[in-house]
Amino acid sequence: MAGTFQPQYRTQAELEALQLEGLKWTVQHAYHGSEFYRERFDAAGVKPDAIQSLDDLRRLPFVTAQDLQQGYPFPLRAVPFERIVRIHASSGTTGKRKVMAYTAKDIDDWANMFARCYELAGLTALDRVQICVGYGVWTAGVGFQNGCERFGAMALPVGPGNTEMHLQFLEDFQPTVICSTASMALLLAEEAEKAGISDKLNVRKVIMGAERSSDAMRAKIRALFRAEHVFDIPGLTEVYGPGTGLDCLHHAGIHYFPDYYILEILDPNTLEPVKEGEVGEMVYTTLRKEGAPLVRYRSRDLTRLIPGTCACGSVLPRHDRISGRSDDMFIIRGVNIYPSHIEEILARHHGIASEYQIVLERHDDGKDYMTVKVERAPDGVQESDAGIAKNIATDMRKSLLVSGAVEIVGYGELPRTGRKSQRLFDKRT
Repeated sequence: MAGTFQPQYRTQAELEALQLEGLKWTVQHAYHGSEFYRERFDAAGVKPDAIQSLDDLRRLPFVTAQDLQQGYPFPLRAVPFERIVRIHASSGTTGKRKVMAYTAKDIDDWANMFARCYELAGLTALDRVQICVGYGVWTAGVGFQNGCERFGAMALPVGPGNTEMHLQFLEDFQPTVICSTASMALLLAEEAEKAGISDKLNVRKVIMGAERSSDAMRAKIRALFRAEHVFDIPGLTEVYGPGTGLDCLHHAGIHYFPDYYILEILDPNTLEPVKEGEVGEMVYTTLRKEGAPLVRYRSRDLTRLIPGTCACGSVLPRHDRISGRSDDMFIIRGVNIYPSHIEEILARHHGIASEYQIVLERHDDGKDYMTVKVERAPDGVQESDAGIAKNIATDMRKSLLVSGAVEIVGYGELPRTGRKSQRLFDKRT
């Protein structure tokens, strides 16, 4: 695939040479610019000059979200303060946000990465992009906007929430592209249908990030918007923000950007590489990042690499959509379960919609109980609920080796949100 923002390398050898150069620079830069990295590398007995091949990456220690929280407010900073032009932050589980510092070059690189995403999605300068994600300290809104402007399309920076304004803009300004969370896309699509304006809209593409979305949910969004494509855009604040990859028009996996970062897929327990095609944790090492470089950062996101070349002809490698997080796993009656396991089971059954919740409770008998709430299909009938629930419960018991109740609720009864939807409710503590 040709394009202004596509990578310059053409062969695996060229990519590996580029990555080795970037890895050497990053380790030198981090060691000499960051007290955190200097102490961590010294403790591991690794000096920057020891990095002579890509295999030497495995000699370097890992960085975790806890390291960022403990280093608050400027973790991993590797440049003087006068070179920092912006900060962004994501939420932290301990009350301390994960704050990342950006230089002017970091902002520039991020805009180019994001423009590459729009290029992969087949946008042109005539597209109008309605941005429905959060602005401010979050990376989402400004990332989508800077990338759109760098690419050359028209940005409509509406932000999250305010459904009435979104619907007005959808009708009046005729955007061809929606950028949002999956939950926000579903909300807007359903509200446009309720308002009777769906046939008046011109949305051709939906680019969704920040949360997992099932095939059923994606199909619903595409159908309601009458859209041609729904894209999945991954990313995390620690690696610039959203825009670290995108699936192309063939939707055969997410093209990621190995000229900006090295992606390892490791077993979250052993921290050793998984076999090709197996699911593991995504571990990032940036190759150009100045303000807060990453060296073997454990993202906790789970995916697998996709071998072979995409039909689009791009030299960019691919990973699958993110299937969950290694720290999202819950244990019930001794069984380890990921929300994605429930999602896979629900996808096998007809008569239900895409929205679901998992509720975990501990009753007076001291035992744990699981209830899966799932919406009835829009054209479903209540009389079928009992049979559908029984079939899903049987499938869960056979697939997960643990029993759970299934409750069918009316279409639209589970909450919609302009942000990430909460799927798991653990009420046992």
